[in-house]
Amino acid sequence: MRIEYDIKLGFKDVMIRPKRSTLKSRSQVSLKRKFTFKHANTTWEGIPIIAANMDTVGTFEMALALAEKGLITAVHKHYSITDWNVFSSHAPEGIENHIAISTGTSANDAEKLASIVSFNPHFKFICIDVANGYSEHFVDFVKHTRTKYPDKVIIAGNVVTGEMVEELLLAGADIVKVGIGPGSVCTTRVKTGVGYPQLSAIIECADAAHGLGGQIISDGGCTIPGDIAKAFGAGADFVMLGGMFAGHQESGGELIERDGKHYKQFYGMSSATAMDKHVGGVAEYRASEGKTVEVAYKGSVETTLKDILGGLRSTCTYVGAAKLKELTKRTTFIRVAEQENRIYTN
Repeated sequence: MRIEYDIKLGFKDVMIRPKRSTLKSRSQVSLKRKFTFKHANTTWEGIPIIAANMDTVGTFEMALALAEKGLITAVHKHYSITDWNVFSSHAPEGIENHIAISTGTSANDAEKLASIVSFNPHFKFICIDVANGYSEHFVDFVKHTRTKYPDKVIIAGNVVTGEMVEELLLAGADIVKVGIGPGSVCTTRVKTGVGYPQLSAIIECADAAHGLGGQIISDGGCTIPGDIAKAFGAGADFVMLGGMFAGHQESGGELIERDGKHYKQFYGMSSATAMDKHVGGVAEYRASEGKTVEVAYKGSVETTLKDILGGLRSTCTYVGAAKLKELTKRTTFIRVAEQENRIYTN
């Protein structure tokens, strides 16, 4: 046993200090980024925000809505092969640049992925997603996937430390997903005591990834647009959102009416709700590590997108970043004990 005494930080522990700027308006800020990926030898351009691969978020409907704005959706892995084929047959041109096909690491997952890719060869991204990215089996699956799909951009996670980011990049991943326990419907930290404050995880993992020519996704912990700005400021190349994209018309989850108000169900993919739905219940050897909640119905995701993208542009004007890429170079974090005046906040 050992103890690390360095303080690790989450989004709530810091704010971004403003700086002098030559920008006159938010309209001058470009949120688009262009990446060339380490192994896939391909490029991508768009707004680097990703809808999480949860079945209450990463739906085909969400993918269509976000693609119009240049964002990515990691489509959840529980759609059938037929669902994918039907969607692909009717999807608009260019959608393949804004969708990641999600997969687990079992033999059945690999077989299903192969079937989806064979019918949809133009999809650019594969997201290999597990809760714990530290196992040898996971690294071996990443290596096998890279060998089989040399031209695909492979996303792999989740991890929270630099040495594991490096191992996954060397194993064939182009982008590593960073985050253990920060999600709004994740209870891993409560059930296991394991985790890492998200801001520090981003800073440390981005440093490791960029040294090898890879990228990272900050996955989890963003509850407001300011958190997304902090994630980019800390060095994240992409930011993945679950709870902020939940509860919309395009989201999955049951629509519930109670006392004249509408809600949508939102749950973690390791929750009892998800496991009952997809694998017949929680296995005897494990515990549920997710919550099930009801989110107030928000209507179209377009309104939320305007709020998120507008907030990001505003952050950039406060520090003088004309492009999102410049934000991390112009970010100085200050430690704080208070974020906002909450007297009129319910």
